[in-house]
Amino acid sequence: MIKKSIYILFFSIILIFSLHAQEIIIFEFTNQELEKLKVKKVRGANNKTNYSVGTNENGNFLKAEADNAASGLGKEVKIDLNITPFINITWKVEKDLKGIKENTKKGHDFAGRVFVIKKTGATPLSNRAVNYVFSSNSNVGENWRSPYTKKSIDNVLSTTKENLNEWVTVKANVKEDFKKFHDLDINELDGVAIMTDTDNSKMRAVIYYQNIYFSDQ
Repeated sequence: MIKKSIYILFFSIILIFSLHAQEIIIFEFTNQELEKLKVKKVRGANNKTNYSVGTNENGNFLKAEADNAASGLGKEVKIDLNITPFINITWKVEKDLKGIKENTKKGHDFAGRVFVIKKTGATPLSNRAVNYVFSSNSNVGENWRSPYTKKSIDNVLSTTKENLNEWVTVKANVKEDFKKFHDLDINELDGVAIMTDTDNSKMRAVIYYQNIYFSDQ
C-alpha cells in the first residue's frame, strides 16, 4: 500500500510539472503564415532564398533552398525571457556548404540560421542579435562575432560534420546567451528570424526547419 502511494505521488508530481510547463510556438509553417512573414533580402544578393512549406509525421515544416541566394523570414514577437528563456529548434540539412570559412565575409553563409533579436536603439542597425546556426564546417559550441557587424554573434548549435541529412533538435538559453555574448541583461525579445543564405560562397544549400518554440525548461 505504501509502495502504491509512492507511485501515485510520483506520477502526480510529473502531471503537475507538465501542466505548468510553458511553450511559446513561434512559427506555424503554413502557406497562410508564409504569405504574412516579413521577407528581407540581403543587400547585394543576386537571388532570394526559396521557402516552401510541407508536412511530415511530426507536423509542418519549412523547406529552404538557397542557390547563390540570401533572404530571411522574420516575425516581430515579444518573448518574456524570465518565463520562457529557452529556444528549441528542430532542423535537418540536406545539402550543406562544405569547405567555406564561416567566420569570414567571403564564407559567411549557413545552411540554417535562427536569429533572436533585441531592439536596443531607434534603427535596425542598433539591434543586437544571437544567430543560432547549423554549421557545415565548425563544431558545436564554437561562436564568433559576425564579420559584418559586431552586434550579431554566430553560435553553432548543430553541425553537418556530425548530422548531415538527419533531423536534430537543439536548445539554448537565450537570456544567458545575451549576457554571455553581449553583456546585456534582457528580459524580453523583440523578434525571431530564419535565414538560409549562400550569397557569399555562391553555393547551394537545402534545409528543413520544424518546431521552433520557446519554453521554460
